[in-house]
Amino acid sequence: MKFLAPSMVAALLLCSTVTFAADTSSGPTVNQRLTTARKAIEAKDWSRAQFELNAAVRDEPRNADIHNLLGYTARKRATPDLPKAFEHYKTALQLDPRHKGAHEYIGEAYLMAKQPDEAQKHLAELERICGNKSCEEYEDLAKSIAAYKAQNP
Repeated sequence: MKFLAPSMVAALLLCSTVTFAADTSSGPTVNQRLTTARKAIEAKDWSRAQFELNAAVRDEPRNADIHNLLGYTARKRATPDLPKAFEHYKTALQLDPRHKGAHEYIGEAYLMAKQPDEAQKHLAELERICGNKSCEEYEDLAKSIAAYKAQNP
């Protein structure tokens, strides 16, 4: 009887290990989905990016990067969905108020919505977060605001 118990324990451990290993390969991880989405964004394949990001946000609904990219994707489509973009940018900023990318992109969305004063608020926030005017997100939004003002005197 003493020899059966360890054999049974070993058999149970082997079975549970096999079961666990089979359960771990349930599909792409959030990081894999983000990588695929970023590649789709680079290729301007907005539908593919949105598909991957929607799947990623279901797994990690409190991920500011995912919401930021969902906003970006909604804004960059052939027919921009600004309400959806604002929804995701605001969620990203609620999750991470110091998210530089979300501040830059929501500022650009405000310019598309002809609300430069709102864009200016996010530029000021970027200056505060970055501690200066030389971080990439600040510089990009500042250029966008300057271009907007040049076209809309």
